[in-house]
Amino acid sequence: MTKVPTTRIDRLLGSLGYGSRGEIAQIARARRIVLDGARVADVAKRIPMSPDLTERMTVHGAPLDPLPGMVVIMNKPAGYICSRKDSGPLVYDLLPDRWRHRKPMLSPVGRLDKETSGLLLLTDDGDLLHRITSPNLAVEKTYRASLARPLEGHEVDVFASGELMLSGEKKPLHPAKLCVLSPTEARLSITEGRYHQVRRMFAAVGNHVEALHREALGDLTLPDNLQAAAWCLLNADDTAKVFAKSSS
Repeated sequence: MTKVPTTRIDRLLGSLGYGSRGEIAQIARARRIVLDGARVADVAKRIPMSPDLTERMTVHGAPLDPLPGMVVIMNKPAGYICSRKDSGPLVYDLLPDRWRHRKPMLSPVGRLDKETSGLLLLTDDGDLLHRITSPNLAVEKTYRASLARPLEGHEVDVFASGELMLSGEKKPLHPAKLCVLSPTEARLSITEGRYHQVRRMFAAVGNHVEALHREALGDLTLPDNLQAAAWCLLNADDTAKVFAKSSS
């Protein structure tokens, strides 16, 4: 049987971003921390880090935030930046403010540029982040692109060739799958994550991306009811869809 690690309550809440040890002690004195229905008076008490802790503990009357290992899926709106420090609207502005202070840090899994919308994952699980972004696993990323000019008909073959070179680079792109949806709209699936890759691919064939939306990572898609700027937590089964090899 795997031994469940223990931690001090104030250390746990501090790592989840609820405040410093002194601030957490104040929260406890205000009777705002409850575990198993009883008020927590001693925040130095050690407790097991069991998965059900988020169901058994409340802070300020709300369930405890997810323990380390959380995965968030967001429908990122255009105009938001995947950063902590840049100026302008940040994706972190759409999440609870205390999550900026979590340790381990909550980080985006591969950045979407400011004007790209759609599926964005954030996690504090470093191993998961590296697996998803690892070139060795070649997780497929699918985008819907709206284009300034009609497609000319050769783009499907060019993108699939494995010979397309981006400006300023010396290594050709891996083969990519292009599905034409209309003369000026297409769905593109790639397995790399080069800088502004999708926009640069269409530029390489003489077109310009006017709007870009990420629809999927592997077989993981945005929930139908997840509106722009909204987010929700992913469970392990949904997270595993990232690594599924689509049969399409």
